[in-house]
Amino acid sequence: MVAAIRVHETGGPDVLKLEEVELGKPGPGEVRVRHTAIGLNFIDTYFRSGLYPAPNGLPFTPGNEAAGVIEELGEGVTDLAVGDRVAYGSSPLGSYSAARIMPAGPLVKLPDTISDETAAAMMLKGMTARYLLRQTFKVEPGNTILVQAAAGGVGLLLCQWAAHIGATVIGTVGSQEKAELARANGAHHTILYRQEDFVAKVKEITGGKLCDVVYDGVGKDTYPGSLDCLRPRGLFASFGNASGPVENFSLLALSQKGSLYATRPTLFTHVATRPALLENAADLFDAVAKGVVKVPVNQTYPLARAADAHRDLEARRTTGSTVLIP
Repeated sequence: MVAAIRVHETGGPDVLKLEEVELGKPGPGEVRVRHTAIGLNFIDTYFRSGLYPAPNGLPFTPGNEAAGVIEELGEGVTDLAVGDRVAYGSSPLGSYSAARIMPAGPLVKLPDTISDETAAAMMLKGMTARYLLRQTFKVEPGNTILVQAAAGGVGLLLCQWAAHIGATVIGTVGSQEKAELARANGAHHTILYRQEDFVAKVKEITGGKLCDVVYDGVGKDTYPGSLDCLRPRGLFASFGNASGPVENFSLLALSQKGSLYATRPTLFTHVATRPALLENAADLFDAVAKGVVKVPVNQTYPLARAADAHRDLEARRTTGSTVLIP
């Protein structure tokens, strides 16, 4: 028996219940992983609330990201070994557990230079930042980008990486403390969105030229303002719904605001094949090893307090990354 968070009905953080569950033996292509650190992500709240239906229905164990050690191999697993340190950020749901049986495909071996907590904090968010910057819109020196929620887990990584590339980075934040954090992580300009009109500030900062791309993980509260921050033919990359999903999206508005482009990408389609996963993870590990990207783990909670972690995340009381410790 191992400890795991289970969701028997969707709703608020209180539906996250710590229980003891039975683990079987890994089947063909599967492994048993003992978790040492578990990543907390906004997408976890979407499954918990029911915004995203759990693929296999209720009950389920949430979580897509963790680091740990392989304890047992199933038949046919040849590229991993018992004792390997591994991490993942695109698995089937189930990381909120002390151990689990899971497919070997999403697992990547960890370099010795990366700690378990850092790995658990960076796989989903780091690979998300990588595909947004290198695939969704290939940021180049001289580009101007807007990062909504720049002091969040993905936001801080986007700021660091884009600044290293040579882009001008503008970030929206909810407090002066978060503004300082975003600037310390590469943002050249910050906007206190609760006190300032972020569209007007972007126009002021850019001298009316606006941004090449807006990376928006906030959703409802920043739409349609994000569109008004884009230059003609700029790209609106909506990759999250921290404030709720975008509603009443208007294709006509894209033409009226300058032949804009819009996309709603996900990490899972960008790492759907093993080669794509390994390429993305290798780029991320390289960026971390070179110091291009530092992964701030600013909060830790025991797994038993997963509900508290969700409350703080949804109330925007967290910065950077958060991990749960089994």
